[in-house]
Amino acid sequence: MRTWILLTYKIPNEPTSGRVFVWRKLKKLGAMLLHDSIWILPATSRIREQLRWLADEIAELKGEAIVWESQATFGINEDKLIAQFTSAIDIEYREILADLKRKNRDVAALSRRYQQIKAQDYFNSPLGRRVHDALAANGDKK
Repeated sequence: MRTWILLTYKIPNEPTSGRVFVWRKLKKLGAMLLHDSIWILPATSRIREQLRWLADEIAELKGEAIVWESQATFGINEDKLIAQFTSAIDIEYREILADLKRKNRDVAALSRRYQQIKAQDYFNSPLGRRVHDALAANGDKK
């Protein structure tokens, strides 16, 4: 059974920039919206630290945040949840593979993009390995 980190928060509606800021941070981490305002991520030391910081930033926005760790006992199929995380990341990996087929591709920029996506690949998608190998092969061609 896996351990998950969940975040729920409330911040004032105005200014809207605060809500957008929090949403962007969660998306950058690869968080999934589990239900209403409950976001979920696999429990790692990096995620614990990131969500601790985000909770502090939410408080600075005059909001409230609760971060907790949990294990699903019933009501959620972990394999399905993992598949959702992997599916979301595979979309990004496919875009990189498609961009690598273009004539005037920027391998360095695609490599940076890969590193950002890899940071959200909590379950080591096989497609991520293919992207890594394709980037390495394209880097050798220079």
